[in-house]
Amino acid sequence: MKAFPMFIRTSGRRVVIVGGGEQAAQKARLILKTDADLVLVAPELDDELSALVAEGRARATADLTQEVLSDAAMVFIGTGCPGYDAAAHALAKAAGAMVNVVDQPDLCDMTTPAIVDRDPIVVAIGSEGTAPVLTRDIKTRLEQMLPQTIGGLAALAGRLRPSVERQVPRAQRRALWAWVFKGAPRAIWTRGQERDAARAIKDAIAAGAAPQSDSAGLISLVGAGPGARDLLTLRAVERLQEADVIFYDRLVDEEVLELARRDAERVFVGKHVGAHSWPQERINQMIVTEAAKGRRVVRLKSGDPGIFGRATEELEAAEAAGIATEIVPGITAACAAGASLGRSLTQRNVTDALVLATGTGCADDPEPECTRLAGPGTVTAFYMSVRHADRLANGLMAKGLPPHAPVDVALEVSKKGERHLTATVETLAQVLSDEKIEGCAILLVSWPKDLTQARRGLAAV
Repeated sequence: MKAFPMFIRTSGRRVVIVGGGEQAAQKARLILKTDADLVLVAPELDDELSALVAEGRARATADLTQEVLSDAAMVFIGTGCPGYDAAAHALAKAAGAMVNVVDQPDLCDMTTPAIVDRDPIVVAIGSEGTAPVLTRDIKTRLEQMLPQTIGGLAALAGRLRPSVERQVPRAQRRALWAWVFKGAPRAIWTRGQERDAARAIKDAIAAGAAPQSDSAGLISLVGAGPGARDLLTLRAVERLQEADVIFYDRLVDEEVLELARRDAERVFVGKHVGAHSWPQERINQMIVTEAAKGRRVVRLKSGDPGIFGRATEELEAAEAAGIATEIVPGITAACAAGASLGRSLTQRNVTDALVLATGTGCADDPEPECTRLAGPGTVTAFYMSVRHADRLANGLMAKGLPPHAPVDVALEVSKKGERHLTATVETLAQVLSDEKIEGCAILLVSWPKDLTQARRGLAAV
């Protein structure tokens, strides 16, 4: 290493920024994350820095003097004038300060890393100036992995340390903290139930040890989105990183599964439109059984779990067994398809209602009336409707949609094999047959309020 990574205490200390423009503002944004006494040195400040002074978050002085620099924890220099920066650097060094001069590495005693801030948990990433793009990429990946609320759990632990030292025998403390940060309290905290997590920790402290059996299992119904792994939510990635076992079907892309922790058990349940190797009842039983062991179970579903994903049966099975559940929403295929084509799914004064419908029902209702809500001013996204295309088209035309109205078909949205086909309502079934389209595809039909407003391609995705 050519630079030693370390954290510099800022409490009760002064940090000086020399400059009044954007370079200085960038450094100010970083330092404002700390509790340092911030001093801005410049004859004039831009609006952002002036606002910081007006709000009392920083002090300002026009003159750079030895007194200002003396005993400063850090000095950042970024005036935009190389000559002035060099002179300020010499003055700061004479005052014994650690200095960073923007864009002049030869004049830097220290550099600012990429930071993942979960105060008081802070991760700093640096490359000694060799690969800033790589450090930003690593930062992005860590941002995805670390829950936004994890710092709050660390802060609570800090406040409770005196209680632990008084009430928990030394031999039991390591196990207690391992339980707090790796067991049920962390899982409960990161799903937003901070009060319950805090109560569990305090009860354990009062008992003098972590619970002997941490049996609080959890079932997370997680939306995997349309396919591309970078379309998952940060919460979905967190749950994959925490999961002990993951149940997934064939519509979940392998790249998404790569985001899971390596030692998580993966169970393929084989579901797809029209047939599946695992009956829904068996899936319900398996996810409940695993959660009852105290494991963190992820039921990974393509798109959004609450849209034609049979989430209700799984939630009811978990509730009957007394297992905690949560739903982590995902991007549904209709939205992903519209985004892929660069189109809005609704348009003012043209289509002001969005309908999500399915052509495939259940045993009691195998052919649902999926066109019943279609009409002027609607966009209807038809899921799992390829095998019912002829019935769907006839239903739309019976309601008044012209036979020549366009329908677009989207397959494998956001995946490498993504395809888009165009048909009309009248030719839809034939196009699907000719192209040998089977299984899952999205049919998105736009029905303008005024049919003269229809534009080819606005229709479906």
